[in-house]
Amino acid sequence: MTENDVRHALLVRAFETTPSPQPSWGDDDRDWATRAAAEVEGERASADAFVARRARLAAERLSTRDARVRRTLRALAWRPWVGWALALAAFALGAASDAIGAGHRINVLAPPQLALIAWNLAVYALIASRAVASLAGGGPRQPGAITALLARAAHAAGLRPEAAGDSSPLARFAADWARASAKLNAARVARVLHVGAIAFALGALAGLYVRGLGLEFRAGWESTFLGAPAVQAILELALGPASWLTGIALPDTARLEAMRYPESAGEPAAPWIHLYAVTVGLAVVLPRLLLAVVDRLREQRLATRFPLSLDDAYFGALVRSHRGEAVSAVAVPHVQAPSAQAVLGLRSMLATVMGPKTQLAVRPPVAYGDEEEAAASLVPAASSKTTMPMPAQGPAPTLVVALMSSTATPEPQAQGVFVDALSAALPPGASLLVLVDESAFAARFGEADPAAARRRTERRSAWTRFLAAHGRRPLFVDLERGDPGLAARALREALDRPAGATPEQAAR
Repeated sequence: MTENDVRHALLVRAFETTPSPQPSWGDDDRDWATRAAAEVEGERASADAFVARRARLAAERLSTRDARVRRTLRALAWRPWVGWALALAAFALGAASDAIGAGHRINVLAPPQLALIAWNLAVYALIASRAVASLAGGGPRQPGAITALLARAAHAAGLRPEAAGDSSPLARFAADWARASAKLNAARVARVLHVGAIAFALGALAGLYVRGLGLEFRAGWESTFLGAPAVQAILELALGPASWLTGIALPDTARLEAMRYPESAGEPAAPWIHLYAVTVGLAVVLPRLLLAVVDRLREQRLATRFPLSLDDAYFGALVRSHRGEAVSAVAVPHVQAPSAQAVLGLRSMLATVMGPKTQLAVRPPVAYGDEEEAAASLVPAASSKTTMPMPAQGPAPTLVVALMSSTATPEPQAQGVFVDALSAALPPGASLLVLVDESAFAARFGEADPAAARRRTERRSAWTRFLAAHGRRPLFVDLERGDPGLAARALREALDRPAGATPEQAAR
């Protein structure tokens, strides 16, 4: 997928997974986007093509419906003119810099170009050290601190207040895109910095040559500690390649003595300017140009073949729905068996999120004290006095639901052991969802009463703190009377995020 495809896909995912009291993208819109993409791409379309087409269609509808979506997409899109504008600014800054001084004297031991060369050599050393460290660590090369900082600043500068600092779908999208595009933005910023360094160097040289048309620069040298032989050795090292390329001979010790300030007024600086200009080209322009080309190629590769995994819960459900594949889910209750209405609510919620062919198996509840045997519900060959093993021929579950009631008081020896046992026994590729059913709690204490609402908030906080110690975040749902749309969105958010990644999502 391309950069635009992934940006649209993450936008739509944010609107389809972020719970909102007044969603601007409902289940009807979601179904329409899925059907329209399937009609356009066909049944044999690849997963990338289907997801990209669906995201494009959905983003178009969202953009026509909400001006904030259009502004956010426009703000987060890369503007190529930025790189050219910064390069022109760097060239102008280099041309305007006048480090020669009012006396128009150039010290060949410390010309203004020397600081430019030294800075770039330090940058090359830093880039090389990071590359070596990355190879030694076996991981991908990470962007440098300055590059990463500028990339984050460029991303944040494009956001409006409505897309930052809150829990709206646009804020979720902006955060997701910042993470997903980090490598691409780093490559772009690095390329812009390399081009800017080239432009600054060329601007400085151009300004020097232009000023030299109307001013006479004189070249000489002075030093507290060095004599002519040492200066000759330094110049051979620094300007030797440029001398070999241009044919301009470097001075011997006698000529250097004749150039020494303040006894001498120096000599015409034109040959020295040529030598340092070629040296800047060799030490700054050519290496920076090579680095800019490398980052440009990396940028193009990332922009045209954007790395986005479709293996997570959200995209996986879309792809399975398009292919008509069945999904297996297992619900393992703790102590209390869910009511028939709660099972219907859970089945409906899973079908909405994971596809209509989702197969749900509800195991007998794990009794208090038998939590360590909860894994037997997931292993075909296992047996337990409290659990029913899965049939040997049945498919391995894609999702395991640890189902608990909010009326219970969480205890480390009970619910904690229960969750840990299921986590340890997850089949390969399966994920664990800790679902706290609020049906019995709402039936006992009500929902509209302020005291009941406060009591429910306290209970949710207790469950959240308890499960955080076990590396899990609960999903709170009233399976019997909850809003199906909010429940489905909360489930998508819970499945889409790794454990502990975001605050809890609750569906009333």
